[in-house]
Amino acid sequence: MNGAGDATAKMERKTVEKNRRMHMKRLCMKLASLIPKEYATNSKDMLSQVDHLDQATSYIKDLQGRIERMKQRGGIRTSAEGTNKDVDREMTTEFRLPVVEVRHQDLNLEVVLISGLEKRFKFHQVISVLEEEGAEVLNANFSVVGEMIFHTIHSQAISSRLGLEASRVSERLKELIR
Repeated sequence: MNGAGDATAKMERKTVEKNRRMHMKRLCMKLASLIPKEYATNSKDMLSQVDHLDQATSYIKDLQGRIERMKQRGGIRTSAEGTNKDVDREMTTEFRLPVVEVRHQDLNLEVVLISGLEKRFKFHQVISVLEEEGAEVLNANFSVVGEMIFHTIHSQAISSRLGLEASRVSERLKELIR
């Protein structure tokens, strides 16, 4: 009787460990998918999980360095007309708020929305547009930097056969935000 209980406990530990490993693998794959193609040194399919983690670490450190440089320069300046200027040593970038950027890769869709504090939108409407277009929202976050709000939404196509049409999502979001 005691042997059967030990065997059951051993099977449960194996199942728990297997589920833990599968969960960690999914998290590593998700992390690897968030690294921009321009930043990745090699093909993502050819790298081990350790290599993906190294790339993600390097990318995060690079982003932290960029944030620190921006803080030292005084952040992002906003003029009264709604045109934002971030003056970098190498280049000058100007853009009008709000900004909608949709990135599509395989079944994944990343939406970046940048708005000012004075020009806001209803976040649940953005989520509704994505769901209506066949996307399942995996995660969403925002941050406030100076007078700007940055929203990032990661989603995935519900059906691999149907996929997502990034241009349609982009147009609908631009209409919604205007």
